[in-house]
Amino acid sequence: MLLAPVDYYRPDTLTEAIEALGSTEGARPLAGGQSLISILKLRATTVELLVDISRLTELKSIDVDKDGSARIGAGVTYDEIALSSDLHKSHPKLSQVAAHTVDAQVRNRGTFGGNLCHNDPINNFPPVAVALDATMHATGPDGDRDIAAADFFTGYFTNALSPGEILTSVTLPSLDGRHLGYQDIEIGEAAARAVAVVATANGNIESASVALGCLPIPVRLPGVEAALAGSPSNREAVAEATATAGDDIEPVGDADASADYRRAMAPVVAKRAVMEAIEGGQHG
Repeated sequence: MLLAPVDYYRPDTLTEAIEALGSTEGARPLAGGQSLISILKLRATTVELLVDISRLTELKSIDVDKDGSARIGAGVTYDEIALSSDLHKSHPKLSQVAAHTVDAQVRNRGTFGGNLCHNDPINNFPPVAVALDATMHATGPDGDRDIAAADFFTGYFTNALSPGEILTSVTLPSLDGRHLGYQDIEIGEAAARAVAVVATANGNIESASVALGCLPIPVRLPGVEAALAGSPSNREAVAEATATAGDDIEPVGDADASADYRRAMAPVVAKRAVMEAIEGGQHG
């Protein structure tokens, strides 16, 4: 199906983009377009004005600090993340996830910020941002503001950006000796996903952050994290600590998996993600 008639504008600067987005309630930013254009073709939503931000240089940088933290522009593509030598060093698992996301054509066009802002439950990066306690940087008519990743995702396909605001970049804290594990169960698009960030010492888990995806919003699991902290870093202890991962979530069934299946698989992917992080985060 073809797009319905829509106005199109490609600004030269971020300031011009913000002004255009604030000009009408029916304006939407267009970055890679891999999600938005598909929705528009299906007539699942309508847009009066597409503001093409795909070529704005302000959104295209990757900066890794000396402390290992990384600030990634919202307009950076999956391929650019996968190929960044700096991110390979600071956040290697992020590069691996980006390199294996969908097909090459989408990786070449899809953007980090678009994946986060669209907040489709099957998207890869929202649970990564939540598990890492990332900071989302936005700019809008009222200036700049920072939003914690845990507060950024507000529901199916929705986020905390105000009208006219643009996500400009995301800061990922330094791993600082921790490792990131990323595991999912693929049925159709995705049935269950977990991301874990774990620090270990002397055979024990010092700290753990665990987030689940494939939900209306990615969620942290404080009960699981508390059970993991101080426990032995072996498979049996991790299995016991993650056994309650499905207890306090509200999954939704769809064509890929039922809500009951997602709840049952939550401990499975949580355990796998934690174990992968313990083992160095090097597995696919």
